[in-house]
Amino acid sequence: MAERNENLQSVLATIKKVVGKSGLDKLFIGMVLKRLDSLGYTIRADDGWMIGFSIQKVENHIKNSCNISSIPDGLVFEAVDMVCGEFLFALKQTGELNDQFDLETAIKQVQAGDTNVTFAIESSQTPEQRLQNLLNYLMTKGEGDFVCYRRIKW
Repeated sequence: MAERNENLQSVLATIKKVVGKSGLDKLFIGMVLKRLDSLGYTIRADDGWMIGFSIQKVENHIKNSCNISSIPDGLVFEAVDMVCGEFLFALKQTGELNDQFDLETAIKQVQAGDTNVTFAIESSQTPEQRLQNLLNYLMTKGEGDFVCYRRIKW
């Protein structure tokens, strides 16, 4: 347990260095780490830079899409999922995800309000397809909500 805490502290320190003067605080970073854990991913000591990069990428995407200077409270949970999706997608593309991610423990159904998304486990779907469906969902979840926060660009 002490080793895991040291590992998380190291990851947090690296993320803070990468994120720098971002508007996203320690609470947001903690939410990202807990969300990754809930998806079945075990945080490694060398994940800090990639998670920090994903946070910056998603933060800039939301700010640029909405023409705003900070992430509104109404988009925080979408931003968390988008960061997790970006991070896991990057690991998948580099071949590092296979050993670190248990697809069977990943979510099979998500419900937010009246929206329900089910990742069906059909015999025709391979684990690779289910993983890709999950990553697509995480990376694009909430982009429709951006319209509520868009500002006109002059």
